[in-house]
Amino acid sequence: MSFDKYEDSIRAKRQFEGDRDNRYSPYCDLIYYPSSRDPQLRLAMRVLKPHKPSRILVTTHGWHMSIPPFEYKNTAYNVGYLTIEVDMRGRAFSDGNPDCNGWELLDVIDAVNYVRKHYQDCIIDPDVVYFEGGSGGGGNAYAIVGKFPDFFAAATAMCGITDYAVWYDNDAIGEFQDELDVWIGFPPQADPEAYRSRSGITLAENLRTPLFIAHGETDIRVPVEHARMYMNRVRQLAFNERVSYLELEGVGTREHWGNASEEQMGRMMELSERNRLRNASPIDIPDQGSFIVAGYLITKKFAVVLDSLDKVASVHYDLNKNEFIVTGDRVGGYSIHRWE
Repeated sequence: MSFDKYEDSIRAKRQFEGDRDNRYSPYCDLIYYPSSRDPQLRLAMRVLKPHKPSRILVTTHGWHMSIPPFEYKNTAYNVGYLTIEVDMRGRAFSDGNPDCNGWELLDVIDAVNYVRKHYQDCIIDPDVVYFEGGSGGGGNAYAIVGKFPDFFAAATAMCGITDYAVWYDNDAIGEFQDELDVWIGFPPQADPEAYRSRSGITLAENLRTPLFIAHGETDIRVPVEHARMYMNRVRQLAFNERVSYLELEGVGTREHWGNASEEQMGRMMELSERNRLRNASPIDIPDQGSFIVAGYLITKKFAVVLDSLDKVASVHYDLNKNEFIVTGDRVGGYSIHRWE
């Protein structure tokens, strides 16, 4: 596990259009792929190939960052997975504009589906997919398992944001507020529901994916209260068996892992891997039930898409009756999609 990609340094220089060609090597490829929702967008990922067929592990980078550039590799990365590093939209390698847990999360799913099709020889159990992210990627982790509740067999969220309004209000020096003002479109006071729609804590009720959480006790940039708030919500929902939590005592400065010992980091890696190894089966949702919809909800059986990413609703569904009841204070238009 590499932790430098989560430390929120300024992202790499933007790539020019003429530089955007797929690049290949025995164990590392840089791949461009289309968005399923916005086909004109060219999105990027690095694919780190294992030395033998493995399961898929997908990750996103830190808030201010991008994926590393292409690197010609003659030897396999020692990760034990076919690893997909997604460059979020609007970063150094990908088209589009960041939207803070909006359609940028669908880009992650599109990356996995591309890899399933084009890297079959590198994959075992293509239906078993894991997610891992830290910092901004940790915020992605909390939200993506709620917006795609049956896609990931297990997930890891490290030093992640669970409530973007709280993060905005506690940003003493404004290093994240400027992007939130643009990526969401306004501060939380202007539209609290838009911030709730982006926040993983809003979607905790949807959690079906076994989730491992790690957070440093003294983290300055993403305070530990984010993990603690999420865990309080987990306990309210009686979802304790679905979540494991490690709080690293004395860890965190302006670097998420500042002051961490090798033992603490090793323990975090061990527990993250244990969560994956214990959960090697796809998630199935029942044919009837309910979910929170934050802008959209996409499952393997159906999807609900609201008319705005800034809205939150509930859906009560019965697939046997083909019945969907969508309710919410600001629900206007929405669409329902079904597939087998």
